[in-house]
Amino acid sequence: MSIISIENLTKVYKKKKLLGSDKFTALNNLSFEVRYGEIFGYLGPNGSGKTTTIKLLLGLLFPTSGRCRIFDVSVPSRSVSGRIGYISEMPYFHKYLTTAEILELYGNLSSIPGNLIEYNIKRVLEVVKMSRVRDTRIGEFSKGMLQRIGVAQALLHDPELLILDEPFTGLDPLGLKDMREIILNQRSSGKTVFFSSHIISEAEKICDRVGILHNGRLLRIVEIKSITPGTLEDIFVDTIRSSENGGRQG
Repeated sequence: MSIISIENLTKVYKKKKLLGSDKFTALNNLSFEVRYGEIFGYLGPNGSGKTTTIKLLLGLLFPTSGRCRIFDVSVPSRSVSGRIGYISEMPYFHKYLTTAEILELYGNLSSIPGNLIEYNIKRVLEVVKMSRVRDTRIGEFSKGMLQRIGVAQALLHDPELLILDEPFTGLDPLGLKDMREIILNQRSSGKTVFFSSHIISEAEKICDRVGILHNGRLLRIVEIKSITPGTLEDIFVDTIRSSENGGRQG
């Protein structure tokens, strides 16, 4: 059963010029599904259309044609948004606020009942292993710590689906390990995780399936358990090169 369903999705950007306009096709007739309870990696080079797809799923953009459905509901939908946790590639937090203050702010914005906010803050800080810095100002944090605060914010309202945009970018080895563990633990707790990335080795370690995207087209979906360990990067490169040479892999 699918939690995300994308059907014939196309997104064309138009850039107005003095005479006429330019068109850029960011996504071209995209179709795939993400199953309940899986970790799905959405892989592609920079500029392949990964972030555009995520913005369409979140209702931040509207498709030129095709549709997105989450929990079998067409997006955008307010009934769906409360069941999703999202982390952007570069999460921004006011550097003068503490961890607890940031999470309390998001708790209020998410309409979490006041008597549950403190409990939820404690819970998510334990999940991301940052309880010890709940009273530390955000401005003192590294990139990896900011990513973990982003995860805590996304988990605060206990969503069923996590959508992460490039969660591994810029992390050191310890940060990568922490992020892998957090994502795997979310699957163990029954959540579905969909994330974009161009870091193939990390995706292979934790994903059930990955989709390979290039120039707005989904070229291939790979079931990780069906491939020889350590070969996903070669599969990714061969798939991209085949596409650039005019071929297409199914």
